[in-house]
Amino acid sequence: MGVLGGGQLGRMMIQEALNWDVRVEVMDPSEEASCRHLTARFVQGDLQDADAVVDFGLGLDVITVEIEHVSVEGLQSLANHGVEVVPRPAHLALIQDKGRQKQAFETWGIPSAPFVLVDGANEVASMGYPIVQKLRTGGYDGKGVQILHNSQDAAQRAFDAPSVLEQRVDIHKELSVIVARNASGDTAVYPVVEAVFNPEINLVDHLMAPAAISQTLEREARELALRVVQAMDFVGLLAVEMFLDHHGKLWVNELAPRTHNSGHHTIEGNVCSQFEQHLRAVLNLPLGDTQPLHPASAMLNLIGAPDAHGTPLYEGMEEALAMPNVHVHLYGKSTVKPHRKMGHVTVTGPDIDSVQRDVLKLRQSMRVTGTIRG
Repeated sequence: MGVLGGGQLGRMMIQEALNWDVRVEVMDPSEEASCRHLTARFVQGDLQDADAVVDFGLGLDVITVEIEHVSVEGLQSLANHGVEVVPRPAHLALIQDKGRQKQAFETWGIPSAPFVLVDGANEVASMGYPIVQKLRTGGYDGKGVQILHNSQDAAQRAFDAPSVLEQRVDIHKELSVIVARNASGDTAVYPVVEAVFNPEINLVDHLMAPAAISQTLEREARELALRVVQAMDFVGLLAVEMFLDHHGKLWVNELAPRTHNSGHHTIEGNVCSQFEQHLRAVLNLPLGDTQPLHPASAMLNLIGAPDAHGTPLYEGMEEALAMPNVHVHLYGKSTVKPHRKMGHVTVTGPDIDSVQRDVLKLRQSMRVTGTIRG
C-alpha cells in the first residue's frame, strides 16, 4: 500500500498497518517526514508532480493519501494502469477546490452557508459584511481562511486570488462526523464530536466526545454526514465538518477525504480507531465497530509554543503520564515551530465534566518548546 504524505496521519495509520503485516510505502517532500523510519520504502518527492506520483505508485496494489494536496492527474494515471486509488481522484479534485465543493453541496441539497465565487480582492464586497473568505485551493490547517468584518478589513487583508465568500454563520458549536465507506458500499459512522478552536491561530485546541448536543441533533448530524458520503459515492474515510448555529440548524462546512484531527481520540476512545477504519475502507475489508469504549473522551492538540524553534522539548510529560486515563502521542517531528502540531493527548473518563477538567489541567502543564541546535 502506498501513501502520499508522510506526516502524523500516515504515521498513525502505519502503526495500525503493522498489526496486519501490510507493507506500507510512503512519498513525502520532506527528508525528515514523520513516517520515514516506519516505512518499507520512503521516496522523497513532490506530491503535486504527476510524473513523480506515477513513478512512486506503479507496481503498488493500492494507494491512498494522508493529505489532499496531491496530483490528481498522477493518481488518475495510476488508476488507468490498474492501481487501486482510494479515495478516487475525482473526489480529491472536488475537495481540493472549495468552490467546487460548495457547488456540489448546492447540487446535492446539503445545507451549507450561502456563498459566491470571486476571482480576486476587488470582488469581496459583493456579499456585504461580515463574510468569511476562503482561498479556493491550497488552504490547510486554518491557513487560507479569514473573516472580513468590514471594507477596511477587506482593503487591508483580502486575498487577491480565486476565493469562496461565505455568509458568516452565527456559530454555536463546531462539530465533526467521520464516516467510512468501502467499495462494497458498507458504511460506518462515528459519534459526533465537538471541536473547541483557538481563535488566535484558527486551529483546534481540543475536542470532546460525545458532543454536548441532544440525541435528536446527534442523529441529524450523523444522517447528514452519511448523505454527503452517499451523494458523492465516496470510498474511503471522510471527515464532515459542520457548524451548529444558535437556531439549532446544522450546516456542512468542509470535507476532508482522509483521517482527521477530529478523530484522534478514537485510538483509545472507540472500538475501531479511525486509522484502522481507514485501512479497512482502503482495502475493502469489513468495517469496524465505531462504538465508544468510554462514556467520554477528549483530545488535546500539542502545538509548538509561540516562541518555539529548533529541537522539540516536551514539558509536562511526567505529569501527563502519571494520570492513568491519559495517553500521549508524539508525532516524531525533528523540528518545532510556532503553532506546529507536534502531538496530541487523549483523555478518557466517566463523564464529560471530568474529562474536561483533565484537559484543562493538561493544557496548563504541557508545553512544546524548543532548543536551537548548536
